[in-house]
Amino acid sequence: MNHAITEQELLSPYLLLFKSLLLIPVSHYLISFFLTILLFLYFFLEIHFPRSDPISLTFNPSSDFCQFVVSKCRLLHGRYFPTFWLSSPHLQTAFLSLVGNSPRFCYKRNLFQATDGGTIALDWLMHSDVMEGISQVVNGLTLGNDRTPIAIVVPGLTSDSTAAYIKHLAFRLAKEGWNVVVSNHRGLGGISLTSDCFYNAGWTEDLRKVIDHIHSQFPEAPLFAVGTSIGANVLVKYLGEDGPDTPLIGATAVCSPWDLLICDRFINRKLVQKLYDRVLTIGLQGYAQLHHSIISRIADWEGIKKSRSVREFDNYATRLVGKFETTDTYYRRSSSAQFVGNVAVPLLCISALDDPVCTREAIPWDECRGNKNIVLATTTHGGHLAYYEGITATSMWWVRAVQEYFEVLLSSPFAERRQKTQIIPEPLGSSIDQGPFLVDTGEDGIIAAAAASEVETRADAEQESSAQIEKTSYHLQKDNTPQGYNSLLGPLKKRVDQLSRYSRKSIWLLAYIAIVTTWPLLGPALLISIKKRFRRVVEK
Repeated sequence: MNHAITEQELLSPYLLLFKSLLLIPVSHYLISFFLTILLFLYFFLEIHFPRSDPISLTFNPSSDFCQFVVSKCRLLHGRYFPTFWLSSPHLQTAFLSLVGNSPRFCYKRNLFQATDGGTIALDWLMHSDVMEGISQVVNGLTLGNDRTPIAIVVPGLTSDSTAAYIKHLAFRLAKEGWNVVVSNHRGLGGISLTSDCFYNAGWTEDLRKVIDHIHSQFPEAPLFAVGTSIGANVLVKYLGEDGPDTPLIGATAVCSPWDLLICDRFINRKLVQKLYDRVLTIGLQGYAQLHHSIISRIADWEGIKKSRSVREFDNYATRLVGKFETTDTYYRRSSSAQFVGNVAVPLLCISALDDPVCTREAIPWDECRGNKNIVLATTTHGGHLAYYEGITATSMWWVRAVQEYFEVLLSSPFAERRQKTQIIPEPLGSSIDQGPFLVDTGEDGIIAAAAASEVETRADAEQESSAQIEKTSYHLQKDNTPQGYNSLLGPLKKRVDQLSRYSRKSIWLLAYIAIVTTWPLLGPALLISIKKRFRRVVEK
């Protein structure tokens, strides 16, 4: 039966279009909606098809050292295959922040006091700790003729020895025969600020003093260093400033920002990058809240509280404390790219081209190629400090690459040559506390310290109940500083509670990123279900 078209319908094309759209099945609209969402997430999260990509190496072809390293390091001339269900730089980075899959162990802590009164927590993981178990370690560090190689680790922005990637690195190196020490930044690692100064991306004096001190305490031990993210920027800048006048045998810089001004512009370019910027800003505000009594006096506290980006925080805090004229001046003077040409020790640099925080645009390709001491290894994928591999994502490729590089360098003639030309500095006296107390890095990220006499009891208790982390307090030796170690450590419990409340916004942001990044895994399953349902409707 033909349907007569009325005059009103002829005069209303929109009404005809609406009726036509009503004839399309609802299932078709659902399929289109989900395809649109998947397409958006594909480009928004930069999802890629899982595949193994070769490692791209940039170095000076006339350098005997670079040729030696490339020929000996199997991982550097191999391929990196990311975990297939983390086929996105944002999935990799979010998984590192939210899950981590890091090993659990205890550090031994020493407190290093700088000349200006600042305090740096040095967290040690010895080879004997991993091999013999923590219950066997009851004495302080063995000084003097210990020839066990030492790896000094410099964490990233607002990170300390409890960060998942730091624990992955420390545990692997210690297991392979190294002594590892994490040089926490001022005010991190559960230590209060004890001077009118906190760390920044270009502050190398603390690292310089720590390296010289460790070299004086272990004059026979080969020293190496690893910097991650902002810590990599600090390390490369230090190597460029000191040239050959450093006791380090070799170093590695992982996911360095290189040029802070370029990275600042990059992180504010897209929506997904702005999410990272906001998370980092909340972490910096939490750091400032922990040390409110000092930072509110030396910086613009009201500006810190209203900061919505890392740049704004640096303008109201870092720039003022570091006495830089402008924020751009701070970024330019603190960028390590301008110091690459002066690096005089073997340096391996690792960067991911899809790093969502430290852009590939800042990598100093020509400077690395012109320096005979540098090998730059870049991967197509990996995220920021993630590089997860394997089905269960329990291994990190860059951690294995750093360990292999250090082993090759340690057994090479270049290491022997550097050790023979080194000058051992005089010991720094009483600038460090040798009290044997341990730092437990629990799964919740809270640091708990215990006296060495309590270690055995503590280990037994953890074996009986591993689900609950026992909270202990610091037990220090004799008070041999003017303010005492109680004032040095500060009201740790109160500060941690404040940080926990202050970080809720950060937790919600990370939860949002987790939901968004896991959606592509659920999308295909929903699409298959809808297709089956649509097929049944058509058949009927």
